[in-house]
Amino acid sequence: MAVAIEFEHISKSYTSDEVVLSDINLRVEQGEFVVLLGQSGCGKTTLLKLVNKLLDFDTGYLRIHGKKLSEWNIEKLRRSIGYAIQQVGLFPHMRVWENISYVLRLQGIALAQRKERAAELIELVGLKNEVLMRYPAQLSGGQKQRVGVARALAADPSIILMDEPFGAVDEQTRTQLQDQLKSIHQKLGQTILFVTHDIHEAFRLGTRIVIIHEGRIIQEGTAEELVFRPNDSFVSSFLGLKGFTSLIDERVLSSMYERVQKGELDMDACLELLQ
Repeated sequence: MAVAIEFEHISKSYTSDEVVLSDINLRVEQGEFVVLLGQSGCGKTTLLKLVNKLLDFDTGYLRIHGKKLSEWNIEKLRRSIGYAIQQVGLFPHMRVWENISYVLRLQGIALAQRKERAAELIELVGLKNEVLMRYPAQLSGGQKQRVGVARALAADPSIILMDEPFGAVDEQTRTQLQDQLKSIHQKLGQTILFVTHDIHEAFRLGTRIVIIHEGRIIQEGTAEELVFRPNDSFVSSFLGLKGFTSLIDERVLSSMYERVQKGELDMDACLELLQ
C-alpha cells in the first residue's frame, strides 16, 4: 500500500533545553486512520503541525506521498490537506456554505459548484440543508464541529489532520461526532492523522494508535495490542483500566443497561454476565 505520510528521524526543539520531538520514525499508509495518543505536552500536536508546515522541524525528513516536504509548494500543500481543530475557526462573517467551500473559492471553483459541494458535505456530516444559510453564531457547539469536519473534506483531500476536534463538546455529542467520523472514513477512505489525549476516543476511532511520551514514540499498534502486549511500563500505566474497559463492546453494555432500567438485572447479575 502507498505511504501517505512518512516521518524519518524527525527531531524538534524550541530551545536547547526544550526537546519537543526526538527521533520520530512513523509511516502512515494511504487510507489509514492513525491516532496520536498521549498526555498534554507530549509533542503530538507539534508532530501533526509539521505535516502542513505550520511548524518546521530541526532534523530528519518528512515525506508526503513520497515527496519531501521541502519539495512541495507550501500553499498548494496546505490547500490539499484537510485540517480540523478543536476551536473550529469558522469565519464569523461568512455563512456555513461559504465556510465549508472557502478552500474551493481559493482554488477558483465556480460559485454553483461550491454551493453544490457544500450541500453534499452538510448531508454527509449529518446536518440539514437549512443550516447552510446560517452564520456560525447561530450554531450549537456540535453543529460547529460538524461544519469544521465538512470544511476539512471540501477539497476532497487525500490527507486530513485533526487536532482534538471534538474536545469542546459534551460527551453525548462527542460520541455522535466520533460515530459520524468513523462512517465518513469508511465511506471515503481518506488518510486521517488524529490527535487526542482521550484513550476511549483513540480506541474508538483509530485503525492504529501511536502512543507518544515526552517527544518519543513509545509504542504503536491496535488497541488490543497496546492493552494486552504493552512493551513499556508507561504504556501499561497510561492505558490502565480505562484502556482495558474501552475494549468492551459498547453494544453489550448498552443492552445490559436497558435491562437494568427495566428491572430485569441487578448488580450481581451484571457481574455474572461479564465473567
